[in-house]
Amino acid sequence: MKTVQDYLNSGACDIAPLLSLVLGKSNTELYTQSDYVLNDKQQQKLSNFIQQREQGMPFAYLSGNKGFYHLDFKVTKDTLIPRPETELLIDIALNLFPDKEEPCHILDLGTGSGIIAVTLADINQRWKVSATDFSQAALDVAKTNATTDISFSQGSWFDAVPNQTYDLVISNPPYIEENDTYLDDLTYEPQTALVSGVDGLDDIRIIINNAPEYINKDGYLLLEHGFDQQEKIVSLLNEKFHNIKTFKDYNNNSRAVLAQIK
Repeated sequence: MKTVQDYLNSGACDIAPLLSLVLGKSNTELYTQSDYVLNDKQQQKLSNFIQQREQGMPFAYLSGNKGFYHLDFKVTKDTLIPRPETELLIDIALNLFPDKEEPCHILDLGTGSGIIAVTLADINQRWKVSATDFSQAALDVAKTNATTDISFSQGSWFDAVPNQTYDLVISNPPYIEENDTYLDDLTYEPQTALVSGVDGLDDIRIIINNAPEYINKDGYLLLEHGFDQQEKIVSLLNEKFHNIKTFKDYNNNSRAVLAQIK
């Protein structure tokens, strides 16, 4: 039989959080109770988790959750794993309407696990937030993450919300190029939520081209994008948008563009 300390000494990938997951103990408890002996069932479960991590399975899919901004989100293989870079979109959106008295109408396109829509709706509960995704499985996950009333619709981009208009359309769409070697590290995540054509901009073009009929007067479009795509996206926006602002993420990489409808 092996103790917690035996496993901590093993050097296995993410062994401490895996032990916490299997035993239901905090990191502190692992070290203060390092002589705890795992039973057969716990050892087998931990062994399975270690094997999956060594094969590249992200820890978030093993634990079934991932923190984002101030909340904890359920994630499955039907959704991307939330990343801290996307928190930039939350900060930008929250600063957009400081003087607006009536409730803002917000649309999150391609919501996935719901991190953007749920976070914004939880922080500002006066806002009327809607969220879409082409994947019903992803929407089911997002609904379980919701802390307030959000309108969820299934469909491809704006097809899911016909005849609706919003003060802000926000999206973290697929933006990775086909055959990008970066995808080799993302094989467990849904590829349709990552890849968007030869230059990674197919879905962003669709959103930019269709957004004007869904945005209210003086409303905004806010997009996350790849580190080397900002210049091309600004060019795509110039025809129907103005007051275009670009943003870097917390690693100083170009990451988001905000534009106001002309």
